[in-house]
Amino acid sequence: MNTLVVRKGPANPLRVVRAAQYVRMSTDAQKYSLENQAAAIAAYAARRHITIVRTYADPGRSGLRIAGRDGLQELIRDVQLGRADFDCVLVYDITRWGRFQDVDESAYYEFICKKAGVRVHYCADDFENDDSLASIVLKNIKRVAAADFSKQLSKKVFQGQCHVVTLGYWRGGPAAYGLRRMLLDEAGKPKGILQYGQRKNLKSDRITLVPGPASEQKVVRRIFSAFADEKKSRTQIAIELNAKGIRNSQGKPWTSLTISNTLKNESYIGNLVFNRRSQKMGEKQVSNPPDMWVRRDHVFKPIIAPTLFAKTQRRLRQVEHGRLMTDQQMLNRLSALYRRKGHLSLKLMMTSKDIPHYKTYAQRFGSLAAAFRQVGFEPKPRYCFQEAAAKAGRLISSVIEDVVTEIERRHISISFLHELRLLTISSTITASVTLARVVSDGEHYPGPKPRWEIQRLKYRRSDLVLIIRLNDRNSGVKDYFLLPTANLPKTRDGRLRISNRVFGPFRCDTFADLIGDLLRRLGRPRAAAPDKQSRSQTSRA
Repeated sequence: MNTLVVRKGPANPLRVVRAAQYVRMSTDAQKYSLENQAAAIAAYAARRHITIVRTYADPGRSGLRIAGRDGLQELIRDVQLGRADFDCVLVYDITRWGRFQDVDESAYYEFICKKAGVRVHYCADDFENDDSLASIVLKNIKRVAAADFSKQLSKKVFQGQCHVVTLGYWRGGPAAYGLRRMLLDEAGKPKGILQYGQRKNLKSDRITLVPGPASEQKVVRRIFSAFADEKKSRTQIAIELNAKGIRNSQGKPWTSLTISNTLKNESYIGNLVFNRRSQKMGEKQVSNPPDMWVRRDHVFKPIIAPTLFAKTQRRLRQVEHGRLMTDQQMLNRLSALYRRKGHLSLKLMMTSKDIPHYKTYAQRFGSLAAAFRQVGFEPKPRYCFQEAAAKAGRLISSVIEDVVTEIERRHISISFLHELRLLTISSTITASVTLARVVSDGEHYPGPKPRWEIQRLKYRRSDLVLIIRLNDRNSGVKDYFLLPTANLPKTRDGRLRISNRVFGPFRCDTFADLIGDLLRRLGRPRAAAPDKQSRSQTSRA
């Protein structure tokens, strides 16, 4: 008789779920402090028997964009590279993941995690992120609400600042040279001078401006007198102050721009003016018309006589007389300068007395480059900021498209994150992509010896850097450099230039060489890229 014997094996313990937590705090309410977020996440993890093994943090960072958020960037990078030693990511709520103004961007970063098998949990939100219809709807509603909260908060902050100004108090920010910030209690009694970087602690406290040291006041009066009475230019005044070792309020040398801002600052006659320029939701800063300014006159003790200030403003209007000219009159003067000198440049415009300020041309015609073209002069690339940026973006996208095609042809996974210009290859190697362009040599372009300057990297923690070097006219690709990020030299001004000594060993003459170098770093057998592909790269405009 056969007997069925049941044998008991060793019990299989439950698999431990490992998680990473992501915490972020900008200037929101105390409930979003990093400690409170971590405590709520820990309680959530304990209820579900989840072990937290890693923390990614972005203290003091806005959630409007991924730029500047090193913690989130590192998390996404680890997930894409397959280096994530965790099964899920725990976040306090959707607002901590981000208040992206484009809700699709928020979903995009979550999708990167989901695609890699790493699910995102929102611990304090009242729904389960389980891909059910209800969770999808609620999640998108909360993303929209998070984005709208930033917009509404921006409006409230602006309204609050306007109210403070109408009451005659300083709304914030450092004081100008020769002035100091005085802290007042709720009764208006002085509590002391705030030093650079210090802030008030109590909501009931207010800040006003008072005259600074007598030596600084003397310098301010000298600036106004030299400009209004002695008819010196702003550049001349800056040169004289720097020669005497006098630094501005930030401890930096004076420039024509800082002198100009000083001459226009109504704080020196006791007036408070706000909203001359604005920058909302991380967008480009714009100059506002006078009817949008918020002002309160005669609230501070003046250190410049009103008559001298008025005289200064009259001369400023004369110097910047281009604002009173028609577009055609401005172009006629620029054209005459072009005929006299045979070329145009920013330096030439600033040293010519009969030419309006270069910013006036930029405001009237959209850009300085557009004004140059109006009179028949093709501007140097350094004046074509917007055009150059757009062209650089197109060129990088085109090169990367070919790189992706060649790598995928060999059945190797590869992805490109446009926001960071970051390549991820085979989930093991990352490469930041940038351009090296020829920069000017004085007034000559490109000069007898072209110099290539590397554009700043958008992501500095990659394994490699892929530099696409343009030819000496910046009209097409010359060659490539593929080197470890650690090999990039460090410079004081942050500018990097191509040199044979540093970059020579990492040079790839052709597109085929670049693909071969990438394959070698992946440990794959090298195979030459098609000749047609190589030719198309080196001749790319």
